[in-house]
Amino acid sequence: MTLGDDDLMAEPTEEQSYVVNEADVGLRLDKCASRVFEGFSRANLQKFIEAGQLLVNEQMVKPKYAVKLGDHLTLNAVLNHHSEDLPENIAIDVIYQDDEVLVINKPAGMVVHPGAGNWQGTLVNALLYHYPNQSHLPRAGLVHRIDKDTTGLLVVARTKTAQLNLIDQLKDKSVYRHYQCIALGAPHEIMRHSCIDLPIGRHPTQRTKMAVRDTGKPAITHLIAAKALHERYSLVDVQLQTGRTHQIRVHLSHVGHPLVGDKVYGTSPRSGLNEAQRTAVLNFGRQALHAHQLGFIHPTTGEQMKFSASLPADMQDLMAILSN
Repeated sequence: MTLGDDDLMAEPTEEQSYVVNEADVGLRLDKCASRVFEGFSRANLQKFIEAGQLLVNEQMVKPKYAVKLGDHLTLNAVLNHHSEDLPENIAIDVIYQDDEVLVINKPAGMVVHPGAGNWQGTLVNALLYHYPNQSHLPRAGLVHRIDKDTTGLLVVARTKTAQLNLIDQLKDKSVYRHYQCIALGAPHEIMRHSCIDLPIGRHPTQRTKMAVRDTGKPAITHLIAAKALHERYSLVDVQLQTGRTHQIRVHLSHVGHPLVGDKVYGTSPRSGLNEAQRTAVLNFGRQALHAHQLGFIHPTTGEQMKFSASLPADMQDLMAILSN
């Protein structure tokens, strides 16, 4: 299925206004706006302020501006949508759905969101085919993402209210994300780093890479358990407290335990492997990382939701070979 010109929607806008009253005086603009303009997160509104789409008395100000009695706030914001992305009939593994959320088990090789070099074949393209109403939501309802070659669970919102609620849950650290990976190192070596609290930022010279940097954003990774697969490799259970780009891969590599198959942050196989094991490690075509469990509070019912997805076949096969 493809969209014709008649199916493409114009860029949607949101127009609202508000006059500051006594109860609001002294609040930061972004905080005041998040109270009075329904349907937007504080982060959304900060972007609108910086883009000049949220004005005070028809003037641009900073998000930290303290509002004054009688200030006139006007919001005239362009909303992101995905009518320019074409729906594609790509199979997706939906393990749960209701009117508010979807939970999807993403396969290896699927990019989550269209971008440079990956304008087709993404999860967004698949969502727009199977759930056409997602086109009305920013990022087609996505609230978080995992790397192209990482497998496992993602939650997708089906309404604007649910999307904002889940974004806030991610910021509040109330979304539970548990990963499993195959990493270099014995369990006792790996578990010396049970809490990795190191800031992550863009690599200073290789702009496609991330790195541990003093100037980076806070990043905390918890290593929950490690199980020996081989004297040199382990299956590691990881829980994320923050969600920086490539966080697990960067953190584990930095402390000397890179993931098998990670062509960006990994290393060559260690000695001590038999021929079959060495071949399996060398030929593993992606980082051995899987989003195993996902938990969140349902945006409408308030129920605690928790989902699990078994390790994919390629990781199970690798574990069997290393354990032989």
